[in-house]
Amino acid sequence: MERQYQIDTAQNSDFLKKARNELLSFGHKFPSSKGSSYYLGDDGTPWKTRNRETWITSRMAHVYCLGSFLSHPGSKELASAAIKGLCGELHDDKNGGWYAGLTADGSILPNKQCYAHAFVILAASSGVLAEIDQADALLQDALAIYDKYFWNETEGLSCDTWNTEFTELDDYRGLNANMHTVEAFLSAADVTGDEKYRMRAGRIIDHVIGWADENDWRIPEHFTSSWEADLECNRDHPDDPFKPYGATPGHGIEWARLISQWALSTFSDNTTAAASYLTAAKKLYRRAVTDAWNVDGAPGLVYTTDWNGKPVVHDRMHWTLAEAINTSSVLWHVTGEAEYAEDYSMFLQYLDEIVWDHKTGSWFHQLDRDNKLLDTVWPGKSDLYHAVQATLIPLYHPKLSIAPAVKKHKLIG
Repeated sequence: MERQYQIDTAQNSDFLKKARNELLSFGHKFPSSKGSSYYLGDDGTPWKTRNRETWITSRMAHVYCLGSFLSHPGSKELASAAIKGLCGELHDDKNGGWYAGLTADGSILPNKQCYAHAFVILAASSGVLAEIDQADALLQDALAIYDKYFWNETEGLSCDTWNTEFTELDDYRGLNANMHTVEAFLSAADVTGDEKYRMRAGRIIDHVIGWADENDWRIPEHFTSSWEADLECNRDHPDDPFKPYGATPGHGIEWARLISQWALSTFSDNTTAAASYLTAAKKLYRRAVTDAWNVDGAPGLVYTTDWNGKPVVHDRMHWTLAEAINTSSVLWHVTGEAEYAEDYSMFLQYLDEIVWDHKTGSWFHQLDRDNKLLDTVWPGKSDLYHAVQATLIPLYHPKLSIAPAVKKHKLIG
């Protein structure tokens, strides 16, 4: 195996830096005139006929805050533009919170999404660290709105979708929004020092571990309003980008990383308390990789499986690979067990040879089971969030959220 794929080598650090710099350069054209993010096409050209969505704008704000810490040219200005969009045209001044997005002609996309609001918290937290104007006020607003409408203190979980006016709550409950809530809460705790958010993240995690344990470590994604698992949800639309049928191995992998981060940050002086969570993280990761990696005759991680681990949607999504890179690196640094370092090298070689679009410097967002370009779920290259984080998380201390880690230069070793 080439040393550029081997974790904790100078060559690997250089490999990740090259990938990161190309990604950051690729995304420079994302901001609209008022700051909301255009969806990027295959070559980085903004697709101005598509919706400009809050979750994408938030993710690009976060990414270019990271870029600013690393002195990537123009990053602070780009992050500032996205923060401006979140404070401006994407914000609902009448009802509070953030629209799902805007259409190409500026019309409002209905509903208030927990998923999008979690990413606003992440963007604002990173913006505070980057000392961007309005970021402090944005973070205070985002946390207040989230606390009021999305967090359920009794359940220890978050709801999913309100109507635009915050008067009608949809019955659907989902773990995708709760997963990114954990990420956002950990970032908010690291940035503000308010440990309430780390405690809330732990309550969500306890639920997820329990549900996963009951399902052979395949995580149910979709639930009723009373948090009864709906294992048949979207069986007739299995490749839905946000609510696919069955188990999503990429989320099992991502949860494993977030659980590890939470345990390390919560029990830094109590290895016994952390151990059970790290064991759960290892089980989630291994179940997902076993179910998804190279299971249909070609390298890559399948998008979804049924509840017995049989692939349903064989497509390879770039974000799943990014999370596999992240989590294998975290578990290697936490455990020192060689299998994780071996997986990491395998994933990076696949990235380099197949998923990295070396012509543009970005990553292909969707490939079919033969690793040929596909655009049925993710046409173009919407944003840089997963890919850029995958060039950083392997290098920084796993108990910190990535923005504080990069800002404070908390490298591994």
